Order: sequence, then C-alpha cells, then structure tokens
Amino acid sequence: MPKSSRIKIEEDEKQVMRALQKDARQSIDTLATECKFSRQKVWRIMKRLEENKTIWGYHAVVEDEAFNHYRYYLLIKRTTKGVTEDALKTITNRELKKKMQDEDIILEDSYFMHGQYDWLISMTAPDIRHVKKFTEVFNQLFKDYVAKIDILEVIFPVEKNSIQNPNLKKIKELF
Repeated sequence: MPKSSRIKIEEDEKQVMRALQKDARQSIDTLATECKFSRQKVWRIMKRLEENKTIWGYHAVVEDEAFNHYRYYLLIKRTTKGVTEDALKTITNRELKKKMQDEDIILEDSYFMHGQYDWLISMTAPDIRHVKKFTEVFNQLFKDYVAKIDILEVIFPVEKNSIQNPNLKKIKELF
C-alpha cells in the first residue's frame, strides 16, 4: 500500500475516533455526515478499529453522585524491588476489581506511569472510608512493592472524557 494511502486511512480513522469521543451514541449515519464519509466507510473504519483493539469499548459519562459515589484517585509510588509473576497476575487478572465491587467500589482506570508516581488508579466509592479500606487491601497484597500511596478526592468534575459537566454552575458554590 502506498505511503500516502496509509496516511489517508490513519487521518480518516482519527476523524471517526474524534467524532465518537464527542458522542459515541451517534448513529452511523450521523457520524458519516459529521465526518463527510459514506455510511459504509464509517462502519468499516469502526469495525477495523474495534478488531485491532484501537477502540476498546463504549460507555456513558455519568454523574457519580447519582449513584451516591464520589471520585477518588490513588497515586502509588513503587519500591525498587522487582515485581514477581504472581504479583503481576494479581494486578492484571482483575481479581482486585471484582473484590472491590463487593465493597461498592468501582475501579475505573488504572495507569502505569512515568514521573513522581508509578501508578494511578481512578475509582468511585460511597466515601473516603471505603477508599481507605481499599488502600489497606492494596497495601496488604503489594506490601513489598508499595513505598507510598496518596489519596486524592475530586471536589467537582469540570470535564470528564472530553465532555463538559452540564452542572457547571455548581462550581460557583465552591469559590
């Protein structure tokens, strides 16, 4: 395939992905109109992006408080000790996520990072006590690998997943 064709395909894919990020509920017809592509082209691009795991899935951006939940972030600093295969399996097999759902904690995002901290976990929970309980469980499981954990609580989400909070007027109450 000529280089220019590959570049054009990548540009078209990015255009569809940006449109989906704005609103993944749009119909293929609406996406096609927005991207100025045919319906069939948009469908093929989406299928290809799903098959090659560029698009992992689709979800709704919801108000956490509607579920009596609040958003928290854990910033985790690792020790210099090498991680064992068993610890890696525990991290990647979602066992911890399942266990925390029983505690009414929803683990949403987990990132391995470069910087002052090595790991970031995003979650929602009914209150800080639940998060502290999760932190204790996490520390027990990974005590040899965790040097420090900081907990951050979100006071007000201005924007989530590139979508502006429709209740933005409430932020005035905080200032």
